[in-house]
Amino acid sequence: MTPVFVDTSALYAVLAADDPDHEAAADRWHQLLDRMANDGTTPVTHSGVVTEISALVQRRLGLAALRALLDDIIPLLDVVWVDARLHREAAVATLAANQRAVSLVDWTSFLVMRSRALSVAFAFDDDFPAQGFQLL
Repeated sequence: MTPVFVDTSALYAVLAADDPDHEAAADRWHQLLDRMANDGTTPVTHSGVVTEISALVQRRLGLAALRALLDDIIPLLDVVWVDARLHREAAVATLAANQRAVSLVDWTSFLVMRSRALSVAFAFDDDFPAQGFQLL
């Protein structure tokens, strides 16, 4: 089975009990964990998402939540490390898109998804469907 891409918006919603998408995120996260246990499919993310979610969680939720993220959640993911080539391609795409609301991290996500032939994202971000991806 094809892995699912995991975005910052989903990870934050899983961890933040007061996030409006928390319940849906927790349900989907448990579905992904069940899928991993059943067929070994590992969800995918990239190091830009890890950096972005780490900063967000530390600032908004504190160090205990950051520890849970880094010790319990990130190790379950296949993390694609952003190298100079991928960063450059994402920067070019970000500037070419000329859309203030779609970040460098988002464009990196789209490129990673396309390079891995991933069609589904665990996200609460409408930019993924706008790029032709399905939301989990």
